[in-house]
Amino acid sequence: MSLVFPHTFVPWFRSVAPYIHAYRGETFVVGMPGELVAAGKLNAFVQDLSILHAMGIKIVLVHGFRPQVNEQLAAKGQSPQYSHGMRVTDALALDCAQEAAGQLRFEIEAAFSQGLPNTPMANATVRVVSGNFLTARPVGIVDGVDFQHSGVVRKVDGAAIQRAIDSGAVVLLSPFGFSPTGEAFNLNMEDVATSAAIALQADKLLFVCESDGVHEQPGDANSPVDTELTLADAVRMLANLPPATEPSDVNFYLRHCVRACQAGVERSHIVPFAVDGALLQEVYTHDGIGTMVVDEKLESLREAGSDDIGGIIALIEPLERDGTLVKRDRTEIERDIDLYTVIEHDGVIFGCAALYPYVEARTGEMAALTVSPAVQGQGDGDRILKRVEQQAKSQGLASIFVLTTRTMHWFIKRGFQPVDPEWLPEERKRKYNWDRRSQVLVKKLS
Repeated sequence: MSLVFPHTFVPWFRSVAPYIHAYRGETFVVGMPGELVAAGKLNAFVQDLSILHAMGIKIVLVHGFRPQVNEQLAAKGQSPQYSHGMRVTDALALDCAQEAAGQLRFEIEAAFSQGLPNTPMANATVRVVSGNFLTARPVGIVDGVDFQHSGVVRKVDGAAIQRAIDSGAVVLLSPFGFSPTGEAFNLNMEDVATSAAIALQADKLLFVCESDGVHEQPGDANSPVDTELTLADAVRMLANLPPATEPSDVNFYLRHCVRACQAGVERSHIVPFAVDGALLQEVYTHDGIGTMVVDEKLESLREAGSDDIGGIIALIEPLERDGTLVKRDRTEIERDIDLYTVIEHDGVIFGCAALYPYVEARTGEMAALTVSPAVQGQGDGDRILKRVEQQAKSQGLASIFVLTTRTMHWFIKRGFQPVDPEWLPEERKRKYNWDRRSQVLVKKLS
């Protein structure tokens, strides 16, 4: 029997709640290569998809079948043929693809039908809908290579898929499309997933794949994964990379993420299936685990507005309870909201501070500087401090000060100097709590 520890579970569950609220009713298109199934990850992956579904997310799942088709070909004594990073699909390869697709659809539907007690699928009822949602056209002859039965997506029946996911079903798309004459074409999973995401104007396109994301130094697997790429940076990166031919290539999935974002999909992700629960980590944690491509940086440092009051209160309440911060009346926060600066990421407030100016004394108090424990150590406190300093300078203030009982060293490292409380402006000195004995630290602004 596993043990649940409230002191870790409760804070964690509260930390993911904003994402649960934010994503309810949104549409995610998830691309899953056949390698995930070959690696024995299907059941755990489907369990995670079912959790997303239970949280109110509408899901379109697109599966690939590269290794399964190659296995079928090998059983028939044939080798796979590729060119330009695509499979050359002759008649035999098309038969193998149809066999592999049928087997995989059976396995995926069976995985969604699990309901064993004491598993994530207990009490889950997930209907899976498949159909002829894709119209395709042939790749044709490229540089003298006849791709035969290989095709590309011509059209996605987005309206039919939308009706299915609105009814609560998970839509399962196989990488097959049909021409108006009924001819079948073997498609690329990545092309299908991207086209479906564009047709639906999905909120997210996620490739849960062999790649662990885009590294900060492309081609250097030892460099950290870049968890967030702007669309502009991704486009520049692609321009400096040779065409991708293997799934392990940096730009194999990245080019599809870029295409999706350029066509209106808000966010595209590359997530490693090798990490257990990677899909949940990517969706429900601040930095995720793979690479996300967005049209612009999701994190913004800005002035607060009335809509941020709830987020600021939720952020500072734990520190008020443990005595790190002085408790502020909620009406005071509402009254002074225009004095606050916040750091927001994906609609969630992760940091804040307020600047109370004392114009006659040419100084200002930085109050309620708070950074969420989930992102501490990533420089958000420094970014807020720099923003407050800039605001103070623009108001003609010569210094800023803070009152603190527990974080003196953090401020001292950043140029603050301790002074006697008698230094405080008269108006602030009258409100000073001598019982709390807060230290006063001042930083001169150059």
